[in-house]
Amino acid sequence: MSTLLRGLKPFLVRPGGGKRTPEAPAAEITAVVTVTDDGGSSGRLRREFDILPPGDIRSCMVALSEDEALLSRLFQYRFATGRGLKGHSFGNLFLAAMTNLTGDFAHAVRLSSEVLASRGRIFPSTHANVVLEATLENGAVVAGESRISRSKARIERITLRPRRCRPLPETLEAIASADLITLGPGSLFTSVVPNLLVEGIPRAIRESPAVKAYFVNLMWQPGETMQFRASDHVAALYSHGLRGMLDCVVVNTAPIAGAQRRRYAAARVQPVEVDYDRLAALKVGVIRRELVAQAPKVRHDPQAIAAVALELAAAGRRRRAKLEGRLGRATTVR
Repeated sequence: MSTLLRGLKPFLVRPGGGKRTPEAPAAEITAVVTVTDDGGSSGRLRREFDILPPGDIRSCMVALSEDEALLSRLFQYRFATGRGLKGHSFGNLFLAAMTNLTGDFAHAVRLSSEVLASRGRIFPSTHANVVLEATLENGAVVAGESRISRSKARIERITLRPRRCRPLPETLEAIASADLITLGPGSLFTSVVPNLLVEGIPRAIRESPAVKAYFVNLMWQPGETMQFRASDHVAALYSHGLRGMLDCVVVNTAPIAGAQRRRYAAARVQPVEVDYDRLAALKVGVIRRELVAQAPKVRHDPQAIAAVALELAAAGRRRRAKLEGRLGRATTVR
């Protein structure tokens, strides 16, 4: 998600507003971030202070920050030594301290975003301190995001514990007013799907007139999506509450360079196959673009995926205007 946010940042409304220009159209964004991480610095802070895991949210705040120089580098700084400090990032500690001061994680995120002058809004998917559970193909049940990511058997089902958890009201409002709702790119079962398990979010997505798009990952992910085709990603989303809601998937058409492929060969990781026939059978449109960044590792190019998002948001705005026009004429008739 942070890659997409970083690409969109130049096009977003600045804090306090600002003039609409061709280079910076007045766009607004809300990022809804899963809170199931239980590994590394986030997991340690979660266990020691009984707070929601800050790591993924910290990365999104930095991606949307006004200046990704000193302050952003500070928030991403990770201590290499020090008893109790080793492995922690400064941003995670800052969010933990702010949560203890305010007594509310979502409020701490808002205040921390102001410190970074972040454009856009960032919300945890739920206030609840949830644990991720996976039912595997072999029938085993694995609890905890870090353990799920290391599993060898195929994941059949993801659930949250406790089962019933509510989103922030602001999240539902953002979904209702959106022109575009995106899912991914990111870890399918541990980053994308958990948001769909929060009570009320699938219904809000279904009722929203926004365009709904899924950015398909570029490569298989060990422990989660080995041998997954694009349609397998869609099927997983459908089986976790999103059935029939996707308008389109965004897929990469650029070849993966030989040097990049060789980096993944030892783990037997391959690019995700785009199986167009199966996607058509699922009644999902396909947006094809060259999306790979020029980098040693296979990563999405922030500017490329942001351009697709803006294109889809414009289509969503036209859809909303058309729908509101029809509703207005119906009201006039009555």
